[in-house]
Amino acid sequence: MIAMRQLKILAATVVVAASSLSCGSVVRDGSSPMFMVVNLLQGSRGGPTAGTPGNPLDSDVLTNVTTPLPCTAASPCPTYFSDSGQVALALVPKNIGTAGTAAAPSSNNEVTISRYHVVYTRADGRNTPGVDVPYPIDGVVTGTIQIGSTLSLGFELVRISAKQEPPLAALVTSPQVLTTIASITFYGQDLVGNAISATGAIQIDFANFGDF
Repeated sequence: MIAMRQLKILAATVVVAASSLSCGSVVRDGSSPMFMVVNLLQGSRGGPTAGTPGNPLDSDVLTNVTTPLPCTAASPCPTYFSDSGQVALALVPKNIGTAGTAAAPSSNNEVTISRYHVVYTRADGRNTPGVDVPYPIDGVVTGTIQIGSTLSLGFELVRISAKQEPPLAALVTSPQVLTTIASITFYGQDLVGNAISATGAIQIDFANFGDF
């Protein structure tokens, strides 16, 4: 009888604990009444040959600069440049309303972006940071997504330090091209404190490209 009572108490405790964990997970992961979506994600090559943002991004691991002096066409200066990213973010209500009554989010549902996280991977599964791919990075970026509008933000996608470390540093003297997928997660909060995030991806081809 005692064993049966203890078993019932244990079962009830497990149910309560499981319910608490489930609610906590929902609060952390999906408490905002809005979805944040990545409408567009592009990258720009750093340096004097930056060009137009696009996807995929050709990331030059080393650029020969011919200006200003003492850099010249006859004696260029090998220089490292970071690569930048450009993202367009928007908000979509989780509750879209009914056929006759559309959902009407308020200004409390606006989301302020505060940071981002970048992880580099390869299609072949060789993903050891500092060996097969660059190390993950965290960065700070700030902007507010207003209801009914799109927010465009610029951010650092590839840092100079990544080009000075393995595996990118080896590409300076190699004809190989390293193709990676960069997954970027943007984090923010709405005006009442609900956490929200969204992830997009861009292909990055790393190599010692010709300077032009």
